[in-house]
Amino acid sequence: MPSVAIFCSKFTNEKEILHKLRTLLGLEVITDGDIIDEACDRQLAIRNKLEQALYKKTSVFNQFTLERERNVAHLKFILAERLAQKQNEIYYGFTSLLIPNDITHVLKVLVIDSSDMRCKRAVNEGIPEKEAAQIIREEDISAYSWTDFLFHKEAFDKSLYDIVIPVGGKNSDDIINLIQENLNKPAVLETEESIQAVKDFALTAKVENALLSKGQRVEVETHNGCVSLKVTKGSFNFNRLTEKLSAIAGSVPGVKDVEVLQGKGHITSIYRDQNFELPPKVLLVDDEKEYVQTLSERLTTRNMGPYAVYDGQQALNFVDTDKPDVMVLDLKMPGINGIEVLQQIKKTNPNIEVIILTGHGSEADRETCMNLGAYAYLQKPTDVEKISATIAEAYKKITAKKAIA
Repeated sequence: MPSVAIFCSKFTNEKEILHKLRTLLGLEVITDGDIIDEACDRQLAIRNKLEQALYKKTSVFNQFTLERERNVAHLKFILAERLAQKQNEIYYGFTSLLIPNDITHVLKVLVIDSSDMRCKRAVNEGIPEKEAAQIIREEDISAYSWTDFLFHKEAFDKSLYDIVIPVGGKNSDDIINLIQENLNKPAVLETEESIQAVKDFALTAKVENALLSKGQRVEVETHNGCVSLKVTKGSFNFNRLTEKLSAIAGSVPGVKDVEVLQGKGHITSIYRDQNFELPPKVLLVDDEKEYVQTLSERLTTRNMGPYAVYDGQQALNFVDTDKPDVMVLDLKMPGINGIEVLQQIKKTNPNIEVIILTGHGSEADRETCMNLGAYAYLQKPTDVEKISATIAEAYKKITAKKAIA
């Protein structure tokens, strides 16, 4: 019997559908949590990072760290290993969308309904209407972020699934019958091609992980052990880049051949050949936009990952959803001033190292900031070498703490 990969919009009787499907087919349900547990047991990644990769929007720092891509590659590898064991299972949740379409012996199912109908079901479960609407909105945003990251498509795009089941007036038995009917079709039987697609899926995950660990984000396709890499970023010397990518991908066990192509969007530009290390995620907070934008550009060339906001409230809002390693903070800004921001950050996120960079501070301000837990206090004008060196020192302190923990 084929396996099933099922993705449901929130409040579509998904728990009842899963229970009845498992009972009818006699298959184990593998959830996102199961895949995450196995990845953690194998020490491939940290739980909260895997959960963020699945359910949260892409961090603004991801362009520097490639963290989401790396964690997704780990999830793909675990999923591919399960598929390779030929254990028929029901894959449920966000990870089910990682299974490629060419693995045809896994039936990919979407169960969906309108927001109004889903809200009514939630209310019937005892959830207040306003709260239900908020839950549905947040769940849908999370799903859309996930599929946009993976495919540049909406979560409920029909092309991502073999069958789409709008709930409407259907009960769970009606939905189960539709799924079973499609499971019995010849199109979802296991074939040699589909078995090979599982092997290629596993190899793709390994190659992606090898490339990402070296800071290389390219499109990877695998067919019968032959790997095709599509470069969409700019490169100054494409031949040199081809050699580098081929060497990394070719070192992965199981790879028979590597082809490097210029993908859509590839342009000739500057390509920096360097050893990839995770850069510090740096939040710049300053109302002098021109200054902070220039500083951001200069820090980027020094292998740092900066992002800028322009007042204290923006900084606090940002930290609620995305965590920098280091914050470079001005003191005098409209609204909430830098000392207030420092005080709140150290209260709620003490592991963020804060560097004060100001042109308006006094010796008393310096003493106050250091007593509140600032890592350093720099006075403008300060050259970028001094700033970047101070950021690097603060980041070393952070990584040292993590190594001990």
